Amino acid sequence: QVRLVESGGGLVQAGGSLRLTCATSGSIFPFNAMGWYRQAPGKQRELVADITSGGSTNYADSVKGRFTISRDNARNTVYLQMNSLKPEDTAAYYCAAGRTGLGYRYWGQGTQVTVSS
Repeated sequence: QVRLVESGGGLVQAGGSLRLTCATSGSIFPFNAMGWYRQAPGKQRELVADITSGGSTNYADSVKGRFTISRDNARNTVYLQMNSLKPEDTAAYYCAAGRTGLGYRYWGQGTQVTVSS
């Protein structure tokens, strides 16, 4: 059974930084892609960034230049370094793994990021 567990969320002041980690278990092969999504209250879940097993990355325009996604294929772990945080980055952040034609197959439970002004 595949499990994804996020950590690293919390409360930070605007301009600060956080590093999210998503640890996985239950898969002996690297996921073809892993990513981070977020959902703010009253809004739809949106892609923040994702990364393939080969290291190709994709970012939402709103986080380009501020967030960096990386992964450790040996550990099937994905990270999200978030710098220059803004209040509008406040959301629940979810890890996803195993991209298919219908979207990501596996999801974590989420970790809350709150940025105060």
